[in-house]
Amino acid sequence: MRRRRGLVRWGRSLALILMLALTSCAIPQLKAEDRLFVPITVDLLDVYNLPPQEFEGTTVGGLSALSYDRPRNLLYALSDDRSRFGPARFYTLAVTLGGSASQPRFDTVSIQSFTPLLDADGNPYPRGSVDAEGMALSPRDTLFISSEGDVRQNAPPFIGEFDRQTGQIITTLRLPERYLPDDPDTPTQGVQNNLSFEALTIAGSSSGAGMIEPFRLFAATESALVQDYNDDPSQPLNARFLHYLIGDDQSTLIAEHRYPLDLEPSGAVINGLTALLAIDPGGHFLALERAFGLRGLQVKLYQLATGGATDTSTIASLAGDVSGIAPIRKQLVLDFADTPLAVDNLEGMTLGPRLPDGSQSLLLVSDNNFEGDRATQLILLRLQM
Repeated sequence: MRRRRGLVRWGRSLALILMLALTSCAIPQLKAEDRLFVPITVDLLDVYNLPPQEFEGTTVGGLSALSYDRPRNLLYALSDDRSRFGPARFYTLAVTLGGSASQPRFDTVSIQSFTPLLDADGNPYPRGSVDAEGMALSPRDTLFISSEGDVRQNAPPFIGEFDRQTGQIITTLRLPERYLPDDPDTPTQGVQNNLSFEALTIAGSSSGAGMIEPFRLFAATESALVQDYNDDPSQPLNARFLHYLIGDDQSTLIAEHRYPLDLEPSGAVINGLTALLAIDPGGHFLALERAFGLRGLQVKLYQLATGGATDTSTIASLAGDVSGIAPIRKQLVLDFADTPLAVDNLEGMTLGPRLPDGSQSLLLVSDNNFEGDRATQLILLRLQM
């Protein structure tokens, strides 16, 4: 009897093995790297062209960052004007969405006001001293704004926290010395001119009852630091990605990571990372990369996974062999060359209002570089994840 039961059990096990073998072909085989990412799709829905215009004595243009204020249903748009066509500033826009559940679209877009950025003494920033590029609304209802600075004018880059209502700076985050140019003419370290802190995003939430939990701020350079630059065109340049923990009365730089840019297209004049957007607490982001040159504008939207990336805060240079330095992983979400839309110079990105069907919208904006014949594009996408 014991032997017979053993044979029965063995037979059942063999049948189970055969069944699994026969059905295994129906199980999708995922690469290990694919498991780093969350499932994401985006659908292009609509585009709104904001015409060149004047608003309360300022030229509307150079919009380089977006931040959606969900409780107030308002959109903040940061101008990278270096105080030439008005003070350094951000605009407040009212945006309404319409259309059907299957085909949402922009309904109205109107500029409500603008807010000048003010220094610690309450004065507008001098011309050329601020090049505001990245912006995010924080859980404590302030705006964090990054400035590329200007190496040639000895204006350093910075990341500052600004009062949302008055536009006055409250505090600045400490930047490591390696980000600060050491010489305006021939720097050997620091950010490259006009390739500095272009991208900024925040992840975190309020704990309620008037208490704000510490939150995370992430910023990245548009391209490589001077000491990280590699002139071998067959090798991708590496930007640096910073991770801060922001508390009530202090900020701490937690880590830095290597962000490998796409190889520069042939004939490219500009190539780099222009926007970041945190999409979950697990280290996943959306990123916009933009190249411009002989082939025109090329814009790609990526998902990033930061888990497992090496902390580069103690690595002096990323110009040499970086094969042992685990990078932030990238997965292509959308190449705008594959869409019917001829995109402009996209530099800003935010999660927007809910669409009529309840799904999440994603808003992008282009920087027209204050060229009078170029509109500012607002692009509406559906984000599903």
